[in-house]
Amino acid sequence: MNVKKVFLFLVMAIFMVVAAACGSNEEASNNETNQEASTTELPAGFLDIRGSDTMVNLGQALAEVYMDNANENANLAVTGGGSGTGIAAMINNNVDIAQSSRAMKQEELDDAEANGATAHEFIIGQDGLAVAIHNDNPVTQLTMDEIKDVFTGKITSWADLGWAEGGDITVYSRQSNSGTYVYFNENVMDGEDFGAGTMFMPGSSAIREAVSQEVNAIGYIGIGYIDGINAVDVALDENSDYYTPFEESNVNEGLYPIARPLFFYVNGTPEGLHLDYLNWVLKSEDARQVLRDTGFYQIGSTYQEQNKTVYTELGLDW
Repeated sequence: MNVKKVFLFLVMAIFMVVAAACGSNEEASNNETNQEASTTELPAGFLDIRGSDTMVNLGQALAEVYMDNANENANLAVTGGGSGTGIAAMINNNVDIAQSSRAMKQEELDDAEANGATAHEFIIGQDGLAVAIHNDNPVTQLTMDEIKDVFTGKITSWADLGWAEGGDITVYSRQSNSGTYVYFNENVMDGEDFGAGTMFMPGSSAIREAVSQEVNAIGYIGIGYIDGINAVDVALDENSDYYTPFEESNVNEGLYPIARPLFFYVNGTPEGLHLDYLNWVLKSEDARQVLRDTGFYQIGSTYQEQNKTVYTELGLDW
C-alpha cells in the first residue's frame, strides 16, 4: 500500500470516529431534551391532602407512587386527623383534597355553600368495614343486631354470643371526629349511644393493637388495617347468609352488610396538578394496584359512573 493510500485510509477512519461521536452526542442530547420536555409538560406544584385516618396509609401510598412513577414534578403531603378534620379544612379552603371514609353531611354541605366553597365528591375505593376480634376468640359470625347490641351495651358477655368460657366484652371505638365512627354509628347502631365503658381510640392502628392484645376485645376498623387479627362474618339478620369482608366480591356485589365507599372531596373544579392527580387516582392501573396492596378494594361500575357524571357536569374529559 503506497503512502497516499495509507494517508487516505487514516483520514477516513478519523472521519468515521468523529462522525460516530457526534451522532452519539447528538442522540444523547436529543434524549436529554426529550426527557426534559416530557418532564416540563407535567403539571408541577404542591397538594395538601388531609382527613380520614382509615385512608391515611392508602393516601400516602397513592401519593408516593404518583410522585415516583407518574409525575416527578409533583409534591404531595398526606396527613390524617379524621374525616371531619379534612372536610372542615376543605370547607374553609385550607386543603386541596379532603380524604373521607364517609359522605359529607347535609349541614357540612350547607356550611360549604355559606362559606363560598363548592364541594365535589369522587369515590376512589371501597372498604369492607371489619368487626375485629382477637385471634383466639372462637366467635366467627355475628348478625347486625348482635353487633349493635354489643356496641350499645345491651350484650356485655361473650357467653351470650356462644363462647361459654368468654368473659366480659371490652368494646373499642373510634373517636367522634372519625368518619369510621360516624358511618358505624349511623349504619350499624342506628344512631344510638355507645355503651358504658366503651374505649374510644384515636385511630384504626390503635384499635388493632388493643384487639391483638386482649382476648375479650372487639372493635371496628377498615379492612386495610385488619392484619394480625381476625374479623367476624356478618349477616343482615339471623335468617340471612353470613359474608366475610375479606373477599372483594362480597363488597362489590353489596353482600357484605358494612361495606362503604371511600371519598375524595375537592373545592371547585380541579385543574392543573389537582386534575392530573385525580385522573391518575381514578383511572390508572397503578392506583388500582395501590388499593389492592393496602388492603382496600376497587370501585365497581356504579361508582365509576358516578365519577364520570361529576366529570361531565364540571366539563372535564373522562
